[in-house]
Amino acid sequence: MARKAKTPEDEQAQQESAIKRWLKERRITEVECLVPDITGNARGKIIPAAKFSHDYGTRLPEGIFATTVTGDYPDEYDDLVSPSDSDMVLRPDPDTIRMVPWATDPTAQVIHDCFTKDGRPHELAPRSVLRRVLALYDGIGLQPVIAPELEFYLVQRNTDPDFPLLPPAGRNGRPETARQSYSIDAVNEFDPILDLMYDYCEAMDLDVDTLVHESGAAQLEVNFVHLDPLSRADQVFLFKRTMREAAMRHGVYATFLAKPMENEPGSSMHIHQSLHSLKTGKNVFSSGKSGGHTEVFLNYMGGLQKYVPAAMAFFGPNVNSYRRLAFGEVSPKNVQWGYDNRTCGLRVPLDTPENARVESRFAGSDVNPYLALAATLACGYLGIEEKLQPTEPLAGSAHAKGYDLPRSLEEAIAELRACKPLRELLGERFVRAYTAVKDKEHQTYLRVISSWEREFLLLNV
Repeated sequence: MARKAKTPEDEQAQQESAIKRWLKERRITEVECLVPDITGNARGKIIPAAKFSHDYGTRLPEGIFATTVTGDYPDEYDDLVSPSDSDMVLRPDPDTIRMVPWATDPTAQVIHDCFTKDGRPHELAPRSVLRRVLALYDGIGLQPVIAPELEFYLVQRNTDPDFPLLPPAGRNGRPETARQSYSIDAVNEFDPILDLMYDYCEAMDLDVDTLVHESGAAQLEVNFVHLDPLSRADQVFLFKRTMREAAMRHGVYATFLAKPMENEPGSSMHIHQSLHSLKTGKNVFSSGKSGGHTEVFLNYMGGLQKYVPAAMAFFGPNVNSYRRLAFGEVSPKNVQWGYDNRTCGLRVPLDTPENARVESRFAGSDVNPYLALAATLACGYLGIEEKLQPTEPLAGSAHAKGYDLPRSLEEAIAELRACKPLRELLGERFVRAYTAVKDKEHQTYLRVISSWEREFLLLNV
């Protein structure tokens, strides 16, 4: 007798049972129900484990996806959410459940997906946007593989925003002053913080691979093991919370601001990306010969070159993001590509054929990881669909080619709104909400009178 196929309801019941069993085995007392918002911060609820097991999931108003980083609402708020400003149904993703290692009592955290009342993925949720793009790749038999590289700074506690950020003192009692790229001893200055970070990451099964000291004072970079995009976005989302907590426990801040200090380099999130065949598991970027690339690779690269400028609002999502891009020494200035060329926004590392990939260098460390990955994959997908061809690879400095990216958040928003293919691929309603939120943030920023204006204009104009 043939075995009856599992229904979605059966799979959901199985997942529910597995999560409840996980909570019971670890004697969890509280559950943090997490939802990544537009900025990439954790929203949600903390509920008793017994209530979580009974109700399995919770609800949140969909307005959290039409809220700015300052907690304000865009003028178009009523047009972006349902007229009743209704709740979303949240369902936990069993693959994301983890302990909260810094909690006093046994506490779990689990990332939730958001759905409408009739069971459809909610269009405004960043995780839904990434899943939407991944479904398109699934439809053409391809699996994207991603490895993020995330930079950040450790800085002294700063409770007055009028004062600039400063590097913290290390174990020797002195803050860094010289550039310390790849210095082992400079990393060791922050061993107590980093040891705690690694302990937390191990307890949470975060795939932090390599740690290096970057060129800025107390600037570090972590690399993540390559895997599917959704899990990599989850890892970056959780790592930011983890790193901030580990630093705070030692009296300093960890910041992922793209350009936190005037005279220090900016922080990026470089995205290594490749495509693998769902049928064979092989990397479809490589022709099998050393240095040889396929038509899919060329189309993908052509898509990145054509659509990255329109997607910059996701790679540079804040007003501060463009300080890194405009004034950074090694930040990308255009969409040139080249082999092992770090001056290009699109770098192709020299590696074995099975590891053929593109490194996109546009995103700042301040990105929402779900939206940054969705955006870069969307650009590549459009290149494949339109059979685009890239320019010739560049051997010299790409900086000599000039600056051809949006120069501000305002320009980036305008380019995104004008790009119909990208809007349709990511979802028209989502893009309307995202650009409205970013518009409001930009307007709020323009209202602030800076210390520079008070210093140089107050008595001189």
